[in-house]
Amino acid sequence: MALVHIDGDDLVVVIEGLDKLWALKSSLTIPLVNVRGATADPGIAADPKGIRAPGAHVPGVITAGTFHLDGEKVFWDVKDPSKTVVIELADERYARLVLQVDNPRATVALVENALR
Repeated sequence: MALVHIDGDDLVVVIEGLDKLWALKSSLTIPLVNVRGATADPGIAADPKGIRAPGAHVPGVITAGTFHLDGEKVFWDVKDPSKTVVIELADERYARLVLQVDNPRATVALVENALR
């Protein structure tokens, strides 16, 4: 699971627990000017992931790490698709972050309010 918060002009994502190991990342910091928006999207877990490099993908268990799909890099950290949030980015290493969070609605509201 990931914790998402705003620190000044940055969106900060902290990867928790063993997900750090599977995702090969402990945190991501993205300038808010490069965040385009966020949506709760439990259905994305069924979409193609692309080529895993590096990371872990065990269908129905965990998707974590960097995945390459259609020329884009997407960061995943999801075990429970019902709690998935997608954060769209511009001019960043990743085109989007697909994250499991404790409260998807609150996370989307946090990101959207920070962009206003």
